[in-house]
Amino acid sequence: MRTSANGIEIEYETFGRPSNDPLLLVMGLGAQLTLWDENFCQMLADRGFFAVRYDNRDVGLSTYFDDAGPPDMMKLMMASAQGEPVQTAYTLNDMADDAAGLLDALSIDRAHVVGASMGGMIAQTIAIRHGARVKSLVSVMSTTGGPDAEPAKPEVMAALMRPAAPNREAQIEQSIELNATICSPGFPRDEQRTRDRIARDYDRAFHPEGTQRQMAAIVASGSRLEGLGRLSMPALVVHGDADVLVPPSNGKQTAHAIPGAEFMSIAGMGHDFPPEIFGRITDAISSNAAKAKLGA
Repeated sequence: MRTSANGIEIEYETFGRPSNDPLLLVMGLGAQLTLWDENFCQMLADRGFFAVRYDNRDVGLSTYFDDAGPPDMMKLMMASAQGEPVQTAYTLNDMADDAAGLLDALSIDRAHVVGASMGGMIAQTIAIRHGARVKSLVSVMSTTGGPDAEPAKPEVMAALMRPAAPNREAQIEQSIELNATICSPGFPRDEQRTRDRIARDYDRAFHPEGTQRQMAAIVASGSRLEGLGRLSMPALVVHGDADVLVPPSNGKQTAHAIPGAEFMSIAGMGHDFPPEIFGRITDAISSNAAKAKLGA
């Protein structure tokens, strides 16, 4: 399904009855809505949520910003490190406003918001900018941003930032290599399942230029520490203790920044969602959401 929101077109899908408690799922850097596994989404629906997953701007089937051209990431990172203003096609604020616009388009006044990785950054920003719209917040394998956040190791960041491969087959292999680098070492890795998912996503929409602009948006958006300190909704921060892309200290810092936030560490979890933890995550999301009902 597709709708207009915040001046762009957004592709989205829903699970569960529209009369159920709304829950918005926000995915990460360069990731399409399909990275929210259908079984996971259905589990949320079975727990009484009306779950909405969507493609962020510049990825999947939502609006691309190709007219802005590719960002000069080295220049942006150097400027950011020196505290200089950074000009980008858009920021995480714009991506948060997209989410609020999607809620408007779906006639949803308030929703529980769950974000993973960059999606966690966007979810945090939604809560900061549109707090009245957020019933509860869950930030998964994410960070507060800015200079206080612990970066990935250089070799891991290099794997993430590799240029796109020249053809479909090479790109699939490159994506599998990246997945092997950041995936959860404490859980079984089904390479065929991963390969099938990566191939499906490539065929649905492969748009590496958008991923670069999303990365630029992260760099341009800075720290959310001050804003997180003003939040008042129930908040849960989930992080794997084996995350090499966004080190676990970032999750702890996020939880510390949000008043009353709960921190949940998952042993053996890296920077992905192994099916074996779907139940734990959905239970935790439901428990956090229940706090909003108690406080209503």
